[in-house]
Amino acid sequence: MLNLNEKMVTLGTQRSVIRELFEFGKMKAAEIGAENVFDFSIGNPSVPAPASINETAVKMLSEMDPVLLHGYTSAQGDAGVRSLLADSVNRRFHTAYTADNFYMSTGAAAALCCCFHGLCNRGDEVIIFAPYFPEYTVFVEGAGAKPVIVPADTEAFQIDFDALEQAITPNTKAVIVNSPNNPSGAVYSAETIQKLSSVLEAKSKQYGHTIFLISDEPYREIVFSGINVPFLPDYYHNTLVSYSWSKSLSLPGERMGYVLVPASVDDFAQVYAAIAGAGRSLGYVNAPSLFQRVCAACADETSDISVYETNKNLLLNSLREMGYHVVEPGGTFYMFPRSLEQDDTAFAERAKAHNLLIVPGCGFGCPGHVRISYCVPTERIEKSLPAFEALANEYR
Repeated sequence: MLNLNEKMVTLGTQRSVIRELFEFGKMKAAEIGAENVFDFSIGNPSVPAPASINETAVKMLSEMDPVLLHGYTSAQGDAGVRSLLADSVNRRFHTAYTADNFYMSTGAAAALCCCFHGLCNRGDEVIIFAPYFPEYTVFVEGAGAKPVIVPADTEAFQIDFDALEQAITPNTKAVIVNSPNNPSGAVYSAETIQKLSSVLEAKSKQYGHTIFLISDEPYREIVFSGINVPFLPDYYHNTLVSYSWSKSLSLPGERMGYVLVPASVDDFAQVYAAIAGAGRSLGYVNAPSLFQRVCAACADETSDISVYETNKNLLLNSLREMGYHVVEPGGTFYMFPRSLEQDDTAFAERAKAHNLLIVPGCGFGCPGHVRISYCVPTERIEKSLPAFEALANEYR
């Protein structure tokens, strides 16, 4: 008798609904041709990485000592890399961080797992605002903590503060925010962040322990029409930042990110040690050596994210003209319209008949909506519009 960890078996055999759709799309493309499948399932950037990424990688491969380039770095990341990142963040946000405020990670997922495992003890609670990236619950539960979901304000996808007040308990260890948000594209305003900070300060004082704010920021650079994304450590001193270059530099497969631990957090040295210890416990060893250096060298750049705003405007205006209700995204490359029937899973299934692959909102903790990932070639959106129209006509 094997007596395996059944939860791990389940996670290993049941893909997320996003991945299931992605795999279905590949199968359908082989059957009828990729040009006839309107796959909006996964957040895989279609915009290429800046030319400087390949140029920097080639230069390093050609000129650096291969033993150094491909060898281990310090567990927390190469010191020179972390210094470059501190310089970049300091230029952008007028801060005074040093290399010792950064812990390099294999993408934002690993950064978040280090935060949850480093901060949480069994029985602690982590508050998550719906709609949310589905893996948050997996990561929190993997750290032995309990995810507590705060329902969505579906009118603007800002924070429902009455619901938040009810959700915070003496067991609350952290609150995670994702702005710009996957899946809604919402950006939390400065007023929202200021109010959130005040609530967390008051509750930390009331319960006599620190409540951390974890800011998950893979989409920070992808914002539209001059929208400003508040830098959360400026508002709340017990903020940890989880960052990734997967979206801003179109490098999802390279798995590069970091945790920023500001010196302002309570017991900074202990918190940083907990993050590093979590990385050790989880077996991360160190983030990829080559792409630590490449990303740090290109940290002030982005891919051509203007494409996403073009796609957003085309899709938003078209869907609204067809009668879909859509809150305009302030950033990311996701849109979260209401489904045209109450059962969003049935609606997404019905969309498949038109070769439209969209993700039911129930997986994001927000039923009655669907996620459309428009980080695709603009031509795919143009070709898909008759299919969205035909789907809408079925409900008229």
